[in-house]
Amino acid sequence: MRTRSLLALAGAVTALTVAAAVPASADGSAVLTTGSVGGTAAAVGDTLTAPLAGGTSATLYSSATGTSGVTCKSSQFTATVTGNPTAPGTATESVTGHSFDSSSCTSNVTGVLGVSSITVDNLPYTATVASDGTLTVSPAGGSTIQTTVKLRTLLGTITCVYQAPSLTGKADNSDSSITFTNQQFTKTSGSSLCFASGYFTAKYAPVTDAGAQVYVN
Repeated sequence: MRTRSLLALAGAVTALTVAAAVPASADGSAVLTTGSVGGTAAAVGDTLTAPLAGGTSATLYSSATGTSGVTCKSSQFTATVTGNPTAPGTATESVTGHSFDSSSCTSNVTGVLGVSSITVDNLPYTATVASDGTLTVSPAGGSTIQTTVKLRTLLGTITCVYQAPSLTGKADNSDSSITFTNQQFTKTSGSSLCFASGYFTAKYAPVTDAGAQVYVN
């Protein structure tokens, strides 16, 4: 009996130790909440928006480690909540808008004088947000994530089209942000002045729902 009691006590201590090692979570709340972690659930149909985080830029560079390409200081995305289950789980969204203010964009590519426009095509996209903060953006079936970049050159405006099968980002509750890092696009059409690959990096914050910050649980 004493041996069994000691084993039971050891098992209980082990269970408590493991539980203490796991970060506290907002189990029982929705995956997406507003106001705070474990706060009010974001309702299906709510619109989420986010600009670039203050003092940051969105970049589309020709390599993952280089600094040659296009830089924009103003960008915003808009998404509609389509599913928000109890945490832990995966929320879903429809990305209905992703814009770049061309007046804030510059390019340091040789032979390029400026940026006429950047357009995100084939919207809406589907986004999933998991409780661990992983964000995945996917196109509709049979489609692709596509961005069209128009650049001004001495010979006139050129059009560069870039595509990606999906994008992966990370949500961070410390500032209600979403960060994309070196997400690779491949050029599918355009002149030799269009770099062959584009690596997209941007941080959007804060993500808000009717003015209230959004958190992932």
